[in-house]
Amino acid sequence: MSPQESIMAALVLGGGLWVLRPIAGALARRIGGEIPAAPKVEPDETVLAELQHLREDVNDLAERLDFAERLLAKQRDAQRIGPGG
Repeated sequence: MSPQESIMAALVLGGGLWVLRPIAGALARRIGGEIPAAPKVEPDETVLAELQHLREDVNDLAERLDFAERLLAKQRDAQRIGPGG
């Protein structure tokens, strides 16, 4: 390996370690119990009610889309068959 390649390899390796050092330190503190885990938060009843309402709206829209697709398919079939047929 040439001296320039050695210098570049050392810079890349050093830069990578410099970037990863804080992440490894934070992970070590988390594993060691120094940083507590985030508390579990129960969702609010109003949020759950709104989510249920949105699910119902999405289901209603899906039914309407299915109906419109069937209606369009029926019209295309009628045009291919022709009138009176």
